[in-house]
Amino acid sequence: MVESAYWMTRRSLVGLMAAAALGVPAAVAFADDTMVVVHKDPNCGCCSSWVQHLRDAGFAVRVEEAADLKTVRARLGIPATLAACHTAEVAGYMLEGHVPAEAVRRLLSERPKAKGIAVPGMPIGSPGMEGGQPQSFTVVLFGPDGSRPFMRFIGKQSVG
Repeated sequence: MVESAYWMTRRSLVGLMAAAALGVPAAVAFADDTMVVVHKDPNCGCCSSWVQHLRDAGFAVRVEEAADLKTVRARLGIPATLAACHTAEVAGYMLEGHVPAEAVRRLLSERPKAKGIAVPGMPIGSPGMEGGQPQSFTVVLFGPDGSRPFMRFIGKQSVG
């Protein structure tokens, strides 16, 4: 087990060095080694579009179809007030809803003391919900101490 952890660290370091030499942002290189496990309804098109958004951003994604997402959310500790369309796990954090890849990268880079991040509801223009006039929305950081704003977006564009 220790040897495996050593090789992952070495592999990540080599990847970051190669990315730096090529001028690729470290966040994109880091995403390549990070598996996102997505729990989604098998019949949901917007969930599939969000999965593609993450893949396009460089994340490895594994989809687990789940007809009863309420049970998945309860098991993972997602507050009912933050429930959205799909739930994901990445590096010990939970992602709920149409969270932009940029917010996931920041979460993984900063490693705040939290359970995860969420985009409650299904804001138009958020990743996977393209079409129409993009809405302003807040990515919420949540955990045992409650929740607070983490990032703001209009559609896929970060505004703070």
